Amino acid sequence: MRHLTFFKNLSLALGLLLATFIPASSVWAHGGASVDTDQCRIFVGPHLVHFTAYQPQSTGSTEYCGDIPDLGNTVMVFDYEGKALRNMTVEVEFTKEPEGTRILYLPPSTHSTGTFNTSFNFTAPGKYLAHVTLINEGQKIDAHVPFKIGSTKREIFSSTNIIIATVLSAALYIFYLSSASFKSLIDGLFNRAKKSI
Repeated sequence: MRHLTFFKNLSLALGLLLATFIPASSVWAHGGASVDTDQCRIFVGPHLVHFTAYQPQSTGSTEYCGDIPDLGNTVMVFDYEGKALRNMTVEVEFTKEPEGTRILYLPPSTHSTGTFNTSFNFTAPGKYLAHVTLINEGQKIDAHVPFKIGSTKREIFSSTNIIIATVLSAALYIFYLSSASFKSLIDGLFNRAKKSI
């Protein structure tokens, strides 16, 4: 009977651990943006543009948009969602915030393939804005994408790390309650620690 309870508790702990990783893996695809709340998508008027950043030297082909971890060379890619934008003129400007200082400018041009990219060597961490301007029949429509550079690498207290630590703690506690030998080992360690203080 004791072994059956142990295996039930262990199965529950492993199930919780697995359930923690499934949603987290779907969020990591765009540096933290799930498909439903994809902050990489920019509405420029009624049109959608997808913004993705890569840092090939440090993270290979990992995609980012809102939080880009490292300083250094960053490739920024814009993909049109739909064909309407392919015949329109698009202008892009990057600024350092909150100062609004221009760091990079892409003059108005058309992109018949529906995608274009540029790269920039970021040397200062902080907040930035990508300004996307659609120019169509003399009218301009603006959109902005905020992003951070050098702010998320090795965050110890990220939400994913907190969830993993919580689930592992719960699994160890269940194992402690269900295994007499493990419980006596841990209790013995605590008693020795108390005596040495």
